[in-house]
Amino acid sequence: MRGEATAARTARELRTLLDPMRSRGERIGFVPTMGALHEGHMSLVRGSMEECDRTVASIFVNPAQFGPGEDFDRYPRDEETDLEKLRGAGVDLVFLPSEEEIYGCGFRTFIEVEGISERLCGAVRKGHFRGVATVVWKLLALTNPERVYFGAKDAQQLVVIRRMVQDLGGPWTVRSLPTAREPDGLALSSRNRYLGAAERAAAPALHRALAEAKWRIEGGERETAAVVAAATETLAAEPLVRVEYVEAVRLADLEPPDRLEGDLLLAGAIRIGKTRLIDNLCLRVGESVEEILP
Repeated sequence: MRGEATAARTARELRTLLDPMRSRGERIGFVPTMGALHEGHMSLVRGSMEECDRTVASIFVNPAQFGPGEDFDRYPRDEETDLEKLRGAGVDLVFLPSEEEIYGCGFRTFIEVEGISERLCGAVRKGHFRGVATVVWKLLALTNPERVYFGAKDAQQLVVIRRMVQDLGGPWTVRSLPTAREPDGLALSSRNRYLGAAERAAAPALHRALAEAKWRIEGGERETAAVVAAATETLAAEPLVRVEYVEAVRLADLEPPDRLEGDLLLAGAIRIGKTRLIDNLCLRVGESVEEILP
């Protein structure tokens, strides 16, 4: 029977609480978050609870994945509300480390997944995935779960983490679950709360653009440039949107294909005011077109 989630703030406390679970042979699922929890996060929690005996969540706003001038200082933080949500959902344990607990004094060791970390968001947010890979590996090493859960909205993050775990021989299974969306298609994100009313009305344009690209592929278009142009044109119709990128790439290595076939990632990033939003669709393109998870 699940009880109220216990909070651990140090690695020692975490180990003390996890060791009895492991000694009983219980399967541990892990949901790493930066807090400001929404339905997307809670869907990952439910996925873990369905597949595992125990579910651990973490809340840590990771400074290493924010670049100069990004929103680290204003990133939404509401520990009390987040804990209420996790406890209400039946999470067994919440890890709430400090920056010092994760990185310590004089921390100098980082993980870089070459190539795929430098594409898409990595081309704009230099060093972002270096910070992501490092903190995810550190959290996985501390919790040592059977499975770790991520949302499909962060598809590039998933590609990077899967490659890191594979290359470094991590024993963990990386699970992806579908992107949680508002009724108008906007992908749920902690940063959505930055949007004003007019900005919020404009934000679903990114999902519409990716849906337009998918529609073109379903209609038989296989030229990468034509599909990207159609998505970009859709975004251009929304005056509040500034496009960072729209791309159609191979899911495996995030490189643009000569022809749109196989497992593909349609990905985009936009800015509306001061808010940066990302979204994607993953497709398997053959004789038919099937939406898949990254």
